[in-house]
Amino acid sequence: MAKNILICDDAAFMRMMIKDILSKNGYTIVGEAENGVKAVEKYNETKPDLVMMDITMPEMDGIQALKKIKATDPSANIIMCSAMGQQAMVIESIQSGAKDFIVKPFQADRVLEAVKKAVG
Repeated sequence: MAKNILICDDAAFMRMMIKDILSKNGYTIVGEAENGVKAVEKYNETKPDLVMMDITMPEMDGIQALKKIKATDPSANIIMCSAMGQQAMVIESIQSGAKDFIVKPFQADRVLEAVKKAVG
């Protein structure tokens, strides 16, 4: 089972919520990023088993960060997190290589289901 997860979201409380859900279920959080630029940097530093990526972030959005990470590591496992009403972005992120997406506000069981599905 994959253990190391990178959490990317510009909202600190969202990072904390995801971290809490995953930590309580045996996953290790290897890093956090508050924008897409940091997400790419942290990914290269930590080489996590999975990335939880928000779509809407400052400096570089989650879709751009997804594309950059997938360009350097085609086997990267990335789950996108989006607010309701971002269907076009969700479709673009799946086409760009995201494994799954979860919609905010999300339930703990949906987060865990997506993580297990993405990394086995």
